[in-house]
Order: sequence, then C-alpha cells, then structure tokens
Amino acid sequence: MNTLLITRLVPQANIDFARRHFDVTLRESAIGLTEDEAAEALRSYDAILPTLGDTFNAAAFEKAKGAIRCGVLANFGVGFNHIDAVAAKAAGVAVSNTPDTVTDATADIGMTLILATCRRAGEGERIVRAGQWKGWGPKAMLGTHVTGKKVGIVGMGRIGQAVAHRCHYGFGMPVYFYNRSAKATKVPALQIETLEELMGTVDIVVVTVPGGGANRHLINAKALAAMKPSGIFVNISRGDVVDEPALIAALQAGTIKGAGLDVYEAEPFVPRTLRVMENVVLLPHLGTAALEVREAMGQMALNNIMAWAEGKPLPQAV
Repeated sequence: MNTLLITRLVPQANIDFARRHFDVTLRESAIGLTEDEAAEALRSYDAILPTLGDTFNAAAFEKAKGAIRCGVLANFGVGFNHIDAVAAKAAGVAVSNTPDTVTDATADIGMTLILATCRRAGEGERIVRAGQWKGWGPKAMLGTHVTGKKVGIVGMGRIGQAVAHRCHYGFGMPVYFYNRSAKATKVPALQIETLEELMGTVDIVVVTVPGGGANRHLINAKALAAMKPSGIFVNISRGDVVDEPALIAALQAGTIKGAGLDVYEAEPFVPRTLRVMENVVLLPHLGTAALEVREAMGQMALNNIMAWAEGKPLPQAV
C-alpha cells in the first residue's frame, strides 16, 4: 500500500477515504512544512497531499535530490505558488491542484468583502459590540453605494468570471477587466489594455490572479496610485500579489478609500498598521471555508493521488 502524507488536518470524510486506500500519516500541526521538512517528506512518502504554507520550493527539491521517493504532490487548493512546479517536474514529481471546486465559494467571499468594505460593515459591527452606537442619523456611517458602481477585475479566470457574474447580474455593475491575454467572457465586460488604466477607470478593484511568479507584487505603488481616491480595493487571490507596504501607504495617505483583504503577504501574520485601520476589512483566508467546499477539494486531491497510484494521468495536473 502506498504511503501518503497529509500535511494538515482536512475534513474527516477525506481522512476516512484516504485511510481506505493508503497508509496515511496525518500531520496535525497548523503550521506549514518548512523547507527542510518538505525535503524530508519528499524522501519519505510515496504521495503527499500538501496545502498553502508547505515549502516545496526549489531548494527543498535540491535537498532531497537523489533520494526522492514521492511521485505526486496533490495540492489541497487551487493556488500552488508554495510548490515549485518546475523543480517538481525536473524531479519527476507530478503536481495537481483543485480548480472548479473553489470557484463559487471564493467569488462569494469577494462579494462579502466588496459589500463589507463599501458599506463599512466591519466598522459598524465593532461600534455596536463596543456599546458605542448612538442611534440612526441621516449622516451616520455613510459608506459607498455598491449597486451600479464600476468593478474592475484583475485576472479573468474562473474566479474572476464568477465575481463578474455576481457583480453584473446581482448588482447591475458595469464590468471591466485586465488580463494579460485576450479573454472572452460570458458576462458583458470590457477588457482594458493596461493594469493602471483599469485601476483608474473603476470604483472597485477585485484581484483574482494566481499567486507567485510574474504576479508577485503585481499590485504595486504605481498601480495603487492610479486608483481614484474613492476607490475600494479587494484581494481574494494570494497575499504576495500585493505589495503590502505599498497598500498600507496608499490607505494611510488616502490615495484609496478602503480595502477588503482575505489574504496576506506573510500570513498568518497581519501587520498591526492594517489591523488598526477602520477602513480595512480583514478576513482570515475564508475563501473556501465551507465544509462542502473543503470536502470537495480534499476528494479532488485524493482522486488525483488515486489516478497516480493507478498509473493514469492526473485529472487536474498543473
């Protein structure tokens, strides 16, 4: 029976399935594998089910070189920037992810952040919980009206298109987007040629691109400076897509009005400067945090491992 390392606690249904088919080692720590631990895992297990925070970088593969036992890294999550796919391929290790299963749940969190940031929901709840609410007033807690506002989506993949669908059909929002290549969309949408032009055209920016590689710090000081002072920025992609100090500076200077974030550059660390800002909504990476979604992600990852064990192509190979 093939040995399988599951690097983080996944839903019980996934654990039960895995144990019926593999010799499972379940790692219960909430902290991702370090580079050295990842190298040791590559040497020790036939298959690994990793997730965000596990450091399967080029150095980990180099450290395990010549003794790699692992044949597949079936990532739990659509984003796999914590895995060096090029180094994995060179080492003969197949890599898969879990697209589709996360699309709607992540898009829903995008809408949550749009609404919460624009309508100052986080700030309002803190006022009520602190017993500081003085009652309704014509000018109290004025936020940004969402319906009809222009939304700009950075990265028009599955999640970007799902956000566009919700914005257009749910809130009557004109949709604009920036994508490195030409993209056809099901929702009426206008593709903008440059990132800065998009940022300056719309009222709300939602980032949905994959993390890592050329997308690291795609949202930098120049891009943020192009936004309207009334602009709202939302990130549901990966933390490293945004230059976090540049975002903090823009918020502090009033270059933009507010931000809604589900991901962070060095998560779980969130800078205190962000945590104390009232015009920022902060979520603890809730994008896929629904039991049905997480079970579907785990099963998809396990299906890829099953395919590998049977000598078949990985259904969700990257």
